[in-house]
Parts: sequence; structure tokens; C-alpha cells
Amino acid sequence: MSFEGGVLVDRVALARARAELGGDFARILGYFREDGIKSLDAIEAASRDGNAAALVLPAHTLKGEASQFGATPLAALAEKLETLARECVELHTSPVAGVSDVLALRPLFEATINLLEREAAATPLRRGGGFGRRVG
Repeated sequence: MSFEGGVLVDRVALARARAELGGDFARILGYFREDGIKSLDAIEAASRDGNAAALVLPAHTLKGEASQFGATPLAALAEKLETLARECVELHTSPVAGVSDVLALRPLFEATINLLEREAAATPLRRGGGFGRRVG
């Protein structure tokens, strides 16, 4: 899989998300995985059916959720599909021009979510205290 820039996740945005979500980070990441798979399934079905209107919402949802975790390439690809779908709805045309992007979306999602899950597992949550201090 290739993508422009070679970086799946913006580390600054990811650090901000971790700080904001705190102990809920792993749980919210799990929701992102579940919602992302549902969005991918809906995007692929809409693309197969040539249904631009059905493509808009799942692409929009995936874009927003990916952005929250700093998954910039994934968010950008979802946004590209959302924009195409909205234009197709306005022009009453088929979203066939987005097929190659739809095909690239799932591998990009899987690579991104795997990276985020490795990051979540690798960084233990701080529970107060600190070096030399007793907790609780």
C-alpha cells in the first residue's frame, strides 16, 4: 500500500487525542474500529451500487473519526470520496470515478487502525503518583 507522504498518523494530533481522552483512549479507539468497518462496508456497497447519495454519510463519518485520531491520509481519502459523492448527487451522476479510491480505502484503514492499536498497547496509562511516589 502506498500513500502520499508516507505517514499514517500525525503524532501531534495523536498525542492531543490521547491527552483529551485519557483512560478512555483505548475504548474510543475500539469504537473507531467498529464504526470504521461499518463505514467502509457502506462506502463499498454504495460504490458497487453506483449510489452517490449513500456514499456521502459514511465517507463523512469516516473522515471525522479519522481526523480525531490524527489519521490524516485516511481522513483525506474519505473526504475526497465525500466530495465526489456530493458532486455526483448534485449532478445526478454515478460515483464511478471514485472506484480506485474506494479500493484503496480499506487497506489504508487497516494499516492506520493497526498502527493506532499498537500505539495504544505500547503506551501504558499513567495513574498518578510518579517515580518514587506511592499511589493510593
